[in-house]
Amino acid sequence: MSFQNGHRQRVKDRFRQEGLDHFEERYVLELLLFYCVPRQDTKELACRLLERFGSIVQVLEASPEELEKVPGVGEGISTFLSLRNAVERYYQIKKAAQQEQILKTPEEYGAYLRHYFRNVRNEEVYLLCLDGKCMVLSCKRIGEGSVNSASVPIRRIVETALNTNATSVILAHNHPSGLAIPSNEDIHTTLLLAQAMRAVDIELVDHLVFGGSDFTSLVQSGYLRMD
Repeated sequence: MSFQNGHRQRVKDRFRQEGLDHFEERYVLELLLFYCVPRQDTKELACRLLERFGSIVQVLEASPEELEKVPGVGEGISTFLSLRNAVERYYQIKKAAQQEQILKTPEEYGAYLRHYFRNVRNEEVYLLCLDGKCMVLSCKRIGEGSVNSASVPIRRIVETALNTNATSVILAHNHPSGLAIPSNEDIHTTLLLAQAMRAVDIELVDHLVFGGSDFTSLVQSGYLRMD
């Protein structure tokens, strides 16, 4: 067994025995790279990635285009590293959809919805539909763009809620800038949507604005009154 193969096997064995808790970031990244860089030393590439992005968190959240600016990173490596977060997001969404969940607070709405906006680079809008017992019926992507844009009309949101037989709904969208601060347009559109929902006997319970790992509830912020 060559030194390189021996090193790879030792790192793999350590992971299988201990998990990742005591690994340095470089070794975690090396371990990932083993599976897309066969028969080559991955230490130097792992170090270049960490030097370029600062931490493994930034490496795994970087876009394929950003990753490919690092010498030695081609399409295969950038796709593999980007795939990790995409699979995690897919898994969490599918897992939540398979469970019966009752949501009654902004914190619970946020915990449920945060996976939908994980590493999403464009502004997207989702509608979380609940029944009379606050059980999740569905969470549907309404469109891409801000909630006040022409691509996400209020009519589509209302129709989605009606087609799901929802009793109440929570609107959610993200700010790719990372700032979870509602704009004046967000607030204005929320009030119009609340009025449109009342006309069809559906309650707009809240509107959450996500930015990075944070979110703001328009109800908790006082922009949307719960009568």
